[in-house]
Amino acid sequence: MGAPGTGKSANLYQGIYESDLNIYEVKSSLSSENASSKEVFCTLVQDIKNSLGAKTQKDAYKKLSQFDAVLFADQFHDQHLIKTERIGFSKWTRKAGFKSLNFYLICIYEYVKYYDEFHDINIIFQTACRIRFRGKKYDLFNDFGIFSRIIIKILEKLFYVVEISYSRSETINIVKAHLNHIDNKKLEACIEKYGNRPRFLLDNLEY
Repeated sequence: MGAPGTGKSANLYQGIYESDLNIYEVKSSLSSENASSKEVFCTLVQDIKNSLGAKTQKDAYKKLSQFDAVLFADQFHDQHLIKTERIGFSKWTRKAGFKSLNFYLICIYEYVKYYDEFHDINIIFQTACRIRFRGKKYDLFNDFGIFSRIIIKILEKLFYVVEISYSRSETINIVKAHLNHIDNKKLEACIEKYGNRPRFLLDNLEY
């Protein structure tokens, strides 16, 4: 997990590449952002069944257990940025709002129902949780002080959490590795505006 712009995807895919893992990356073929939670879940399961040649959900989960890990990342969350006719999970949750919580309840039920199969599956879930309040976006895991830290501590009891974040000096080194002639004052001003988020800084400074 990590705030938007900290390079979750870059770190994750590079780590997978260097580790030479046999990864199954879940993709989204959802075509409507008005779909119900049940429709989103059924589409997800059907996509997995089709890609693995599985006839049943149980068979699909058994096939997933043969991979080193199952990845939920850009192809699932942001499929709409890759194929404009598709709806990524992040775009669907923005439209669904709090109703999207039903999707997670369905997932929990499915996990309990097929516990023996899920027990053998390693799942990597890349995530940020953004909340829109009074016209501004806030990251649940980073922007709410002690409350954010409590949420992360709870998640650490349930999952193995890898949090992507950078100090100011690390952020400066990352940016200068890409833009070695950048003006220091311009860089410092940009950090004050966007924080220690290399992708946002690079996108802004390159233009």
